[in-house]
Amino acid sequence: MEQADNLKKGEKGAWLSICAYVVLAAVKLIIASVGNSQSLWADGLNNITDIVASVAVLVGLKISRKPPDADHHYGHYRAETIASLFAAFIIVTVGIQVIINTFEQLIAGESAQPGMLTAWTALGGAVVMFCVYRYNLSLSEKIGSSSLYAAAQDNRSDAYVSIGAFIGIIGAQFGLFWLDPFAGLVVGIIICKTAWDIFRDATHNLTDGFDEHQIKTIKTSIGKVPEVKEVVDIKGRRHGNQAFIDITIRVNPDLNVKESHAITENIETFLREQHNITYAHIHIEPYE
Repeated sequence: MEQADNLKKGEKGAWLSICAYVVLAAVKLIIASVGNSQSLWADGLNNITDIVASVAVLVGLKISRKPPDADHHYGHYRAETIASLFAAFIIVTVGIQVIINTFEQLIAGESAQPGMLTAWTALGGAVVMFCVYRYNLSLSEKIGSSSLYAAAQDNRSDAYVSIGAFIGIIGAQFGLFWLDPFAGLVVGIIICKTAWDIFRDATHNLTDGFDEHQIKTIKTSIGKVPEVKEVVDIKGRRHGNQAFIDITIRVNPDLNVKESHAITENIETFLREQHNITYAHIHIEPYE
């Protein structure tokens, strides 16, 4: 129930990102066309890809809130990861197109001085995205949402992209006309890098990848529980934002079922409070 409430709160951050990106993308693309700025145009396209990513987060959060059913016994948490993977393919397509367009412009030697309005638009966009970043970062830490945390990092990178566009436009004002399309090229590379990061994380989770350092930390923590004689095995996988842990421990063979069960409950409480892990399957074996 608490997890569902957190996912619902996370939707506020996704909606905020979508609204900000829609407005910024429209403003940047219009002013870039009028002011003849390739870097601001690329920045606007970058915001369009961010709309796709934010919608994917929103859809994933909504589907993830669905309770377990007859053929989804562990819930629907992975819907968020699948949506992120879909978004990665769309984002990289836009990024490649931006790179091709700006690279062709650099080779052709086309030069034009963009208007100062495009510079102030880029700078204003950076300020807006820094504000969105701070809000989503605070919300992600409050509800423990990894997807919203990733969205916040994307908000920050978008602010840096806008600052880069601003620098490129200002450089063009001093005769460095190549700096504006070059900034657009850098934006295209950043778009592709964002797509790669999303793709890498999504595929890692979908193939049951898990942070090996976190596994070692959890194993060490469980080994310090007085009743645990030995931690035989520990495995982890992610189901959306949820970490699922399978643990095999050995305890005193003279303990009865009730006493052994109490140990597993203590470990589950410990994992939830210390490592934010809400699901753990603990298998007990007798210690020889």
